[in-house]
This record gives sequence, structure tokens and C-alpha cells, in this order.
Amino acid sequence: MASTHDYDVDKRNDNIQVYINGEFFHRSEAKVSVMDSGYLLGDGVWEGIRLHKGTLIHLNDHLDRLYVGAKSIAMDIGVSQDEMAEALQKTVDINDMNSDVHIRLIVSRGIKKTPYQHPKVTIGKPTIVIIPEYKKASEEVKEKGISLATVKTRRDHQTQDPRINSLSKHNCIAACIEADQLGADEGLMLDPHDFVSTCNSTNFFIVRGGEVWTSTGEYCLNGVTRGSIIRLCKEYHIPVFEKNFNVEDVHTADEVFVTGTFAGVIPVTSVDGKIIGDGTRGSITESLQNWYALDIEKLVEAS
Repeated sequence: MASTHDYDVDKRNDNIQVYINGEFFHRSEAKVSVMDSGYLLGDGVWEGIRLHKGTLIHLNDHLDRLYVGAKSIAMDIGVSQDEMAEALQKTVDINDMNSDVHIRLIVSRGIKKTPYQHPKVTIGKPTIVIIPEYKKASEEVKEKGISLATVKTRRDHQTQDPRINSLSKHNCIAACIEADQLGADEGLMLDPHDFVSTCNSTNFFIVRGGEVWTSTGEYCLNGVTRGSIIRLCKEYHIPVFEKNFNVEDVHTADEVFVTGTFAGVIPVTSVDGKIIGDGTRGSITESLQNWYALDIEKLVEAS
């Protein structure tokens, strides 16, 4: 089965240095305590950041989201955004990395004095981990696309705010397992009102009659790439709408695609076993892939 996170295996990853609270450790020696809030409870926030030609792509957007997410769970990260940016740069420098790199930035609430959920039993500062890896997205997936299946697991505000990039990924994992059991690559998730929200690891778009539709954003992660695609549609004069729509609209769409930091724009060729369009990457999807790649190069040039 395909995945939006398919990548070419790179042996250089065997010897990367991982950042943990200001120190670096060989990948095989990088560890956090079993008493850490992230391990015990999934209590924290994270970001996936792409390094392309020496530039940390959309860095400020990612850090803004990280710090807003931390504030929403009453967690003081303990370092400024500028200091976090410096830590990220130091991590790629010590690993002598330049391009085709994906970085996982993780901040948990920190060490607990006992395995209990209340923040008051947290000892000391949050745990900051930066894991860089050489990861180049699969070109085959970018061209041939993936399949989706509508799952029963919902995105709603009853258990946790779906707009926060939380370490607690149970909701998304449950959707991922459902999709796998249905023979699909990713799960298409609905909101509490039966409108389409998002996928378990990517943001979701459809194309109908030359228009691009995505959800209102109320029940999905505020994707950085999602925001870029909405902006690019406007710049290239493609009508784009953040609106409510249902699964029937998806099944009869001209094109479907998903977005994410790692792979950018990925076509979807079938949903719930129904072929989308002619079963191949659509023209607007391909154009958005090209425009997004060009947009990234412009960011590099401007940095």
C-alpha cells in the first residue's frame, strides 16, 4: 500500500545526532525518561519541518503553531521562538544537512514525579527533542497517488481540540487503523455534523467544476501546507473555498488531493472504492504540485 509518508531509505540516518534539551546524542543513544509526560500521557506538541537547500521551510509558521498549541494546553515551552530556531539550525549544522531532510520537533511537558496527568506533578522544564532525518518523498506516490476510505472515527472538540498538533495522536491512529482494515492508504475523517474534515495525517481538498474546496478548518489541523495551497489558488486565480461539503461531493469530484509538510501535494485516485475522475492525477492537482515546488524555491531564494 502507498502512503503520503513513503520515502527512499537513506543509510545516513543510522548516524544522525539527535537534540535533547541542548545536548546531542547518537540516534542509538537518544533517550528520554519513562517518567516523561510525552511518554506517559502524550502531553505536548510537535511540528514536522522540512529542510530544503539549507532553508527551514515555513519555519516561522511552524513555530507560531507550536507556541500557540503549547499555550492552549497551558504549557510554557521555556525558550523563545528565536532560541528554538537556533536549536533547529544547530541540529542541522551538526549533522551537516542541507536538503531532502525532514525534522520532527517535539516538546513534552517534561518529567513527572509520579505517573499522573495533572501538570502540577511535573518536575522542571519541558523536554525538547529534535530528530532530523534524510527523507525524500516518493516520486511515484506524487504521480500515482493514494486511496482513501471514509472512517467512523470523527474529528471533534469533545475529546481534544483537532486544531492542535498534539503529541496525543490516538484519534488519528484510530482512523489510520480503520483505513488500513478497509484496504485504503489513509482515512477520510468527518466532523460531528457529517461534513468532510480532514485525513488522519494530511489535509484534504477536492476539485469540482474548476473550483477547489477544503473544509472550514474548524475540525482539522491548521496545516501550513494547506494554507500555502489556499494562497496559491488565489494567486493563480483558481476559485478556492473553505466550506462544508459531504462525502457524496467527494465521490463525484473531478479531482481529489491531500497536503502535508513532508510530501507537499499528493493526488487521490479513489475514495471508498470509487474512482475519482479517470483514476489518474488531475490537471489542477498537477499544477498545484508545480506551483508549490516553485513557491518553495522562491522561499529559498529569499532566505
